[in-house]
Amino acid sequence: MRAHAIKQVTFADLLLPTALLAGLSTVVLVQTGMIAINPGGPAVAGPQTVTVEARAFDHRMPGDFQLDGAPVNGTMLHTTMGPIEVMRYQVTLTEYRQCVADGACDKPEPALHAERDDVPVTGVSYSDAVAYAEWLSDRTGDRWRLPTVDEWIFIAGDRAVDHAVEQPTDATNPAARWLAAYEQEAGRAVSTTAVPQPTGAFGANDLGVMDLGGNVWEWTATCVNRTTLDPEGGIASVVESCGVHYLEGRHLTPMSVFVRDARGGGCSVGAPPDNLGFRLVREPGFAWPIPFLH
Repeated sequence: MRAHAIKQVTFADLLLPTALLAGLSTVVLVQTGMIAINPGGPAVAGPQTVTVEARAFDHRMPGDFQLDGAPVNGTMLHTTMGPIEVMRYQVTLTEYRQCVADGACDKPEPALHAERDDVPVTGVSYSDAVAYAEWLSDRTGDRWRLPTVDEWIFIAGDRAVDHAVEQPTDATNPAARWLAAYEQEAGRAVSTTAVPQPTGAFGANDLGVMDLGGNVWEWTATCVNRTTLDPEGGIASVVESCGVHYLEGRHLTPMSVFVRDARGGGCSVGAPPDNLGFRLVREPGFAWPIPFLH
């Protein structure tokens, strides 16, 4: 009978399985919310959110659309999207100041801030909004980002506004179309003051998301683009310019990513936004990888 050698189990043999088990346990704890991973600094409380359930909806593609060299309205799409978890309110001045105090965000433009803290932060650029999203992701362990235009329309529900120019204009006269857009947008005013109002002042939409379409326009992740249509109305080409992003609100408007106060210029077409602010969506899952699982 052959004798079988007995291998002695060493600490090194146990190290890898133990590390893998610990890593998997950490993943479970993070995903169930029992622990949060915040490697960049002290944790902060996450904002109130609303989950907008999946549904089909109609929306118009954003952009400067051209057909035979003349401007036309963007193409309408029928899309199924969701669910999306979004901030119930716009990012407030108090919340944004936490990021400023932490050295991760620049101070907002102060011109239109009311003498109170329970207002949306305004006087912020696209770059400021991205910096805040990165900071909040770091401090909560969740992944936060700006919504795209399509996602914003989905979230806005009954507050979404079709940005098509409704009035027929002379296709050979771009100025006539610009004037029609200006008159259309100016007629959508909902307030006699541009001063940001306290959170909740503009009420909830049909999905429970607050203050959509008030006097604060919201930055999106969508770059400005020019789309050329073929004779059948299909998309022939798309050219993006990501130095300019779209804002959504009472109307869609493009704005340079560094602009913080639309009254001082920028790329807005038609009536300029009263204020520039933002809200974020939260992506599912956790934000930070577990180092020893690499």
